[in-house]
Amino acid sequence: MPLAVLALNPSIDAEWIVARVRPEEKNEVCSERRWPGGKGVNVARWLRRFGRRARLWVPLGGLTGRELARQLRREGLPARVFPVSQPTRVNVIVTPDEGPQLRFNPLWHRWPRGEWLRVAAALRARLPRLRWLVLSGSLPRGIPRRAYATLIRDAARAGVASVLDCDGPALAAAVPARPWLVKPNETELAEWSGEALSSDAAVVRAARALAASTEGWVLVSRGERGGLLVHAAEGVSLSARAPRVRVRNTVGAGDALLAAVVDRVVAGAPPAQWLAWGLAAGSAAAACAPGQLPGLPTIQRLAAGIRIRSGSGTP
Repeated sequence: MPLAVLALNPSIDAEWIVARVRPEEKNEVCSERRWPGGKGVNVARWLRRFGRRARLWVPLGGLTGRELARQLRREGLPARVFPVSQPTRVNVIVTPDEGPQLRFNPLWHRWPRGEWLRVAAALRARLPRLRWLVLSGSLPRGIPRRAYATLIRDAARAGVASVLDCDGPALAAAVPARPWLVKPNETELAEWSGEALSSDAAVVRAARALAASTEGWVLVSRGERGGLLVHAAEGVSLSARAPRVRVRNTVGAGDALLAAVVDRVVAGAPPAQWLAWGLAAGSAAAACAPGQLPGLPTIQRLAAGIRIRSGSGTP
């Protein structure tokens, strides 16, 4: 299988529906839904929706890990599961009838070094059979911050292009390894650049600086303001606004965007189509209930209405 997604920070995502959130009072949960979650898992689910047979590489532990494995099998999502000693986390999304969503993401317990070395060795052994490797999600505690950087270099030596979506120290450490594409949001880009990105021009400058450092593609997700796709060496700077939708949820919208871009890259489409398809998928995801994936006709319709702008500015 030429496409693999490494999801080191999977979760069960649980949505609690409440009438309203009242501080210092009991808040009754009217209903609960649970589905496979975590950034890398989201990306793999979306790639499957696009018809890509991507294999998910995922560590799972405890009762929640077994629950997540059952859900992946039920969805028909190919996965290589690595049993780990610590239980898989449960992320809670609180959705009131009115007002903003609240999110609570527990931290993983610290990984024993041996468990990470086992996962990394298995992935390295698989690299000669891959063409694309997606590294998506934050690093659990106990995994070296240079873990992604090491895997990116290993992938490059095997002729595998890597796509990276992470933040903080893991992103900073991975940039010198030169991933083929990196996808920060504005906050993550600002943290990497060390400056406040208070204007469109500042976002473009930071994206170009990151692209110059990686010598590859940079995809910046900007929420309702759309996205920016840059390649400094090739002189490419594309931007577009996101299509207007009624936003019901923002969990996983960036993962939908990334998966859609990977889908178009693998299909051999031009970069303008990467961005349009990605923004359409992200907007379509935001219009759905958490964990639900919209149909392809919806994404195609939204993509058809996106105007791509080429140049130094943003729309």
